[in-house]
Amino acid sequence: MYNPQLETFLTVAEAGSFNKAAEKLYISPPAVIKQINLLERDLDLRLFLRTHRGLQLTKAGQSLYQDAKYIIQYCKDSVTRARNAMEEAGQVIRIGTSPMTPAQVLVDLWPQLQEDCPDTKFQLIPFDNTPENAREILGNLGQNIDVVAGIFDETMLHLRQCAGLELTREPICCAVSVHHPLAGKDRLTLQDLYGEHLMLMRRGWSHYVDLLRDDIWKNHPQIHIVDFDFYDVGAFNQCENNNCVLMAVENWRYVHPLLKILPVDWGYTIPFGLLHAPDPAPPVAKFLRAVAKAVKAREEL
Repeated sequence: MYNPQLETFLTVAEAGSFNKAAEKLYISPPAVIKQINLLERDLDLRLFLRTHRGLQLTKAGQSLYQDAKYIIQYCKDSVTRARNAMEEAGQVIRIGTSPMTPAQVLVDLWPQLQEDCPDTKFQLIPFDNTPENAREILGNLGQNIDVVAGIFDETMLHLRQCAGLELTREPICCAVSVHHPLAGKDRLTLQDLYGEHLMLMRRGWSHYVDLLRDDIWKNHPQIHIVDFDFYDVGAFNQCENNNCVLMAVENWRYVHPLLKILPVDWGYTIPFGLLHAPDPAPPVAKFLRAVAKAVKAREEL
């Protein structure tokens, strides 16, 4: 399905040396070097800088590293889909998961979903939360992945060309380093954030975040807003490393072990639910109806 040298390339990139990669791949270092040399020759690209301190990815190597992980996962998913197509009974709902898009909400609803979808099987498909993957996956829901759980609004749905089933309204919280002075609190006020650098997604990403942004600019100029472009682990690392405060939701509590997510007394919320194709396949549409029914039943308890 793909050039096996890509897996060797990923292993070398993550190990940082030919010798360590050879140990993980159970082959000799010369064999690893030969595969990388062949890959660089065939692609006409220089993927690594060989230094006395080890291997470093070139810019071309960094780009290929991100794409190669997606290519390999895409090929594996293709084989899985082919095998699923051979099954005569049952339906498979493919659920995309990443640190920012956890599937725990569906796990919690599992007993109720089994009642309405007894023949439905679920397949969790992990993916790296990158801008490229977000565009590819959300713009093509129903092809490789059927649903993804996450925060959204109409602006984001239009941007990503997908639809959303709202399950809850999640309070907008703040994440801080466990070493930050605010980490000792159980709950924050707006005044607690005075003098802090608050990381917010850029304007236009979410109507709900923009409402919060406008309130802060107008009424709380003591809070310094720091714009950023994309939610990924890098944003959480920036928060922790620079001792910033990051807008977050409770569902992200396991993204970064050194960050603590705290509720804030500002009353702002954001929709959380399942992202899906605008015109989902019948099995997916049935599954979405079952999820909506289960959520409603849980709220009525």
